Amino acid sequence: MVNPASVEKATLQTIDTPCLIVDGDRMDRNIQRLNSHLATLGPKLRPHLKTAKSVEAARRVMMSDSGPATVSTLKEAEQFAAAGVRDLIYAVGIAPGKLGRVLALRAEGVELAVILDSVEQARLIADASRESNTRIPALIEIDCDGHRSGVLPDDAERLVEMGRALHEGGAELRGVLTHAGGSYSARGRAALEQCAEEERAGAVKAAETLRAAGLPCPVVSVGSTPTAHFSRDLTGVTEVRAGVFVFFDLVMAGIGACTVDDIALSVLTTVIGHQPDKGWILVDAGWMAMSRDRGTAKQDIDQGYGLVCDVHGKPYDDLIVADANQEHGVIALRPGSTGTLPDLPIGTRLRILPNHACATGAQHGSYQVVRDGSDVIEAEWPRFGGW
Repeated sequence: MVNPASVEKATLQTIDTPCLIVDGDRMDRNIQRLNSHLATLGPKLRPHLKTAKSVEAARRVMMSDSGPATVSTLKEAEQFAAAGVRDLIYAVGIAPGKLGRVLALRAEGVELAVILDSVEQARLIADASRESNTRIPALIEIDCDGHRSGVLPDDAERLVEMGRALHEGGAELRGVLTHAGGSYSARGRAALEQCAEEERAGAVKAAETLRAAGLPCPVVSVGSTPTAHFSRDLTGVTEVRAGVFVFFDLVMAGIGACTVDDIALSVLTTVIGHQPDKGWILVDAGWMAMSRDRGTAKQDIDQGYGLVCDVHGKPYDDLIVADANQEHGVIALRPGSTGTLPDLPIGTRLRILPNHACATGAQHGSYQVVRDGSDVIEAEWPRFGGW
């Protein structure tokens, strides 16, 4: 029998590339940072699990193994429910064909709530509640900044009509929910604090409108990673949702929500070629490993397809993945740089910080977990995709 203690662990130098690396120390610090901030303001954290899509990562960010948590797909809801999570919000507008899966999860004892932003959806939820003899909890989505979906906070007539369709139709009006997606375009502390206050004010105003009409509104849910970190007053808010903060990424660093040194997610890659006349170094991490996300292209610093670091995560000056084919990454100096391309022989291991943690994570089936400064892979955490 093989002694498990004698089995040599994989390292950053021996594991197959490309693969997805999580720096466990950085991740722990990121989680602690947001928890400490929210502890000063009062509302509980309902983490969004769409970034990690991993039971092991979820257990490190939730208040308990049973939640609460937020998901963006019913596949996530089903996977996390199977792992014992019992308090979930499915935070994407509900489609009629998905109510059967919602009811199936609720029949298993999962306290799963849905969101909506139309009277039509409210009536569909109410009909399904009556037909199934169960009150499906629903939150009305509020558009606090014109970013995407939701009801405007001052559209009292529409808010009340939806609230009554739910409350009087057989469903449960759980409250209101908003997401300040516009904060992803903000820059600097003052702008982010303003986004956070607009988010809070919009959600609270909508809640007050419902209550003034005699309708219940126990939950006032707000959240995005930027506004969660830059909120200064959460009066009237009951919970905060955020997700990408667990790992952070280059978009968040460009906004000012974190620094590059906070980014806990990277793709490990190997140098496979050189094109010295073009100023290129080729690696085995193309867009299939990094994703096509170019979220920093409109920011002050364009990071290409990712920022290149040494094997321990220390960034090289002005070195980015300038282009990407399916399985080839093209590393080059940032346009306008006066730096020198480093000498990186064939076989050199590098780590690439991603533009968007959610998109890059979606390209991989698991996380390889390391600690700051260590080459040893301490654990492998499975992740899942799908809807």
